[in-house]
Amino acid sequence: MATATQITTGRVRFSYVNAFTPRAAQEGAQPKYSVTLLIPKTDKNTIAKIKAAIEAAKTAYLQKHSGKKLPSALKTTLHDGDGERPNGGEFGPECKGHYVMTCSSNNKPVIVYADKTPITEASELYSGCYGRAIVNFYVYDTNGNKGVSAGLNGIMKLSDGEPLSGGVVTDSDWDDDFEDEDDDLLS
Repeated sequence: MATATQITTGRVRFSYVNAFTPRAAQEGAQPKYSVTLLIPKTDKNTIAKIKAAIEAAKTAYLQKHSGKKLPSALKTTLHDGDGERPNGGEFGPECKGHYVMTCSSNNKPVIVYADKTPITEASELYSGCYGRAIVNFYVYDTNGNKGVSAGLNGIMKLSDGEPLSGGVVTDSDWDDDFEDEDDDLLS
């Protein structure tokens, strides 16, 4: 059941996909399932839904924690891909013209194709393919560090795309007239 803090994105590009195996963001941290979404700046509908869900998460936090306040410059997981990373570095060229948002979860997200059948092969979901995501926004308050983050609930793959890292090996890559001189050792 959807709440005011949960949204389903429009078409986004996936990056840093860790949807089948959780990964720790840094040594000693709890491993989490995660994906970074590259949201086209032209997708005004998804951006509006994200901003509304962030406000709903703030309201929910303040209602639950009466007497607490949130800083006016609250950290958020949504960043401008044409700007700087929160750590001051530059975003990669694939982020230009996009908003960048990382979503994570302790629980494995639902992972499906566009027809809603489950994706069981990890190689089907990779950095560079396109899809949609269901995310839930919440306020975190850890050791005085406050912000709004996004929990990853589900991923839907819509189409393939050019991989953002590494490479893809196809059957034709093996067709280079290679002959194994040690072939007789296998006989």
